Amino acid sequence: MDRLAQLQQFIGKEFDQSPSPFMKWLNPIVLSVEEGHLEFRYTVRPEWLNPIGNLHGGVTAAIVDDIIGATMFSLNENSFITTINNVIDYFSTAKENDNIVAETKIIKRGRQFVNAQCEIWNADKTRLIARGTSNLFKINN
Repeated sequence: MDRLAQLQQFIGKEFDQSPSPFMKWLNPIVLSVEEGHLEFRYTVRPEWLNPIGNLHGGVTAAIVDDIIGATMFSLNENSFITTINNVIDYFSTAKENDNIVAETKIIKRGRQFVNAQCEIWNADKTRLIARGTSNLFKINN
């Protein structure tokens, strides 16, 4: 079974079979899976908060990096794809127990490099919380 099909098995479920221990800790619910496009839902937990009770920017950045990594998995490339950089813009906040939705897309898929984007929204996608972009590099195995 290809990697895209493996991801699609989890639509509507927790992604508890991720090869990433960190993703297992984040515990997303898979909402949508297409090649180069994922949508996951997360519930903001107390350990994800900063001292004033908002979703910590570092956790937001980690979600962006992790789901973009899973998006690379969906491409069924023969190469390992590693992050070169992440740029995150923060627009709003989320609180404990809020559901947030992270959605990815590929901006450019080249022979050696991929540029991808992730937007994190509130549950009904009426408020953008953050937008991140990543450049990634294909490493031949």
